[in-house]
Amino acid sequence: MTGHIAALYRHPVKGFTPERLDHADLTLGGPFPCDRLYAVENGPSGFDPAAPGHISKQKFTVLAAIPEVAKARTAYDEATHTLRATAPGQPDFAGAMSDAAGQAAFTAWLGGLLGEEAQGPLRVVQAPGHRFMDHPLGHVSIINLATVRDLEARIGRPVDPLRFRGNVYVEGWPAWVENEWAGRELMVGFARMRVFKPIVRCAATHVDPTTAERDMDVVKALFDNYGHMNLGIYVHVADGGRLTVGDACTEPEPAA
Repeated sequence: MTGHIAALYRHPVKGFTPERLDHADLTLGGPFPCDRLYAVENGPSGFDPAAPGHISKQKFTVLAAIPEVAKARTAYDEATHTLRATAPGQPDFAGAMSDAAGQAAFTAWLGGLLGEEAQGPLRVVQAPGHRFMDHPLGHVSIINLATVRDLEARIGRPVDPLRFRGNVYVEGWPAWVENEWAGRELMVGFARMRVFKPIVRCAATHVDPTTAERDMDVVKALFDNYGHMNLGIYVHVADGGRLTVGDACTEPEPAA
């Protein structure tokens, strides 16, 4: 069965606004373009730009720790490295994330939004080639929209797919079939992907991305209804290519 790409999203600043794309060009072994380029420390994280390594998301301003982050609406200009941000009760912000002054200005703006929810000094961190993924090998994430709808049916209420902060949203696959694909390959648009593992969900999914309210225990709902806490899959790019909304997404061949 062949599905299709229903939507593509990037998240330039970890934890902040998903940005919808018409297309994305993936490279062999690479991450999703312009995704999780920056993160904001909530107090010292131990991240070393000279020797970047994986750091727990709990060290950053993310929804799992601070739901109020969803009140910010951000947009990133890749060409100029300019981040724009708006939030209720806050002045509009624009600054270059490529320089220390712009980064400091953004953290000052964010501090005004988060107030006492920010535990320690806020600081933008980045390193060339490094991505702030929840899993060190979580290069690209795919969400099966039929799976989200099945969860909705089980719990009897709508579930915004953007709670799962994926890169590629697919329509047309049977619900939950992706959980059986670890180690197998599929075509997504014109890129060949190798499935790494299902994505184990956390409290970030409990936050409504529109209202910034922690209003739903998605992790418990998954466990109570399915006996696991997975939704979505991580994949690695085995052959690069362009992904465009509407492109086919072909299921892997049956396992031998």
